[in-house]
Amino acid sequence: MYFLPKKLDDYVISHSEEEPELLQQLTRETYQKILQPIMLSGPYQGRVLSMMSKLIRPKSILEIGTFTGYATLCLAEGLQNDGEIHTIDVNEELVDFQQKYFDKSPFGSQIHQHLGSAIDIIPTLDISFDLVFIDADKPNYVNYFHLIIDKLNPGGIILSDNVLWHGKVVEPLKDKDFSTKAILDYNTLLKNDTRIETVLLPIRDGLTISRKK
Repeated sequence: MYFLPKKLDDYVISHSEEEPELLQQLTRETYQKILQPIMLSGPYQGRVLSMMSKLIRPKSILEIGTFTGYATLCLAEGLQNDGEIHTIDVNEELVDFQQKYFDKSPFGSQIHQHLGSAIDIIPTLDISFDLVFIDADKPNYVNYFHLIIDKLNPGGIILSDNVLWHGKVVEPLKDKDFSTKAILDYNTLLKNDTRIETVLLPIRDGLTISRKK
């Protein structure tokens, strides 16, 4: 989703960091071979994620929703030398695709893939995190928050994607639109939970930054 006029959006992209070649390759192959390639973070948001991670310099990252691994590699760019990223996805068919690009990157040994439901996997991770990126099934966003908040280090950051949900958050809620209702509930939770401070950025389909106090 693009909320800026195209001319302004093009200007923003042309004056931001270039997308690395490996990620260009990943994007091309995703569009050639994978269903719903629009789920990719894309070059601009990818550079935003990379910059956030580089500013935070996390030792441990949790990503909920891997897809083809684009955002994973962007986030990994900011890892400390001995850092690691744990990424979770339910789609077994994407594991080999992800692994191929992780192995091509400088971060292959630092990326740990987890296959299955994040609801089941997160409680098994005996790790505290400096950075969490949530970009998975919208109806579970609130559940993911409750599962990760106590695993987030003080000063740690939660990045939440798609929080404007194609602009539907400001439209009348339709019956059975469970994803929009879930995003509305999630945004309210982030605003009101006193353990965090939150800023919602109108980047692409909406990206929220929440910092644990």
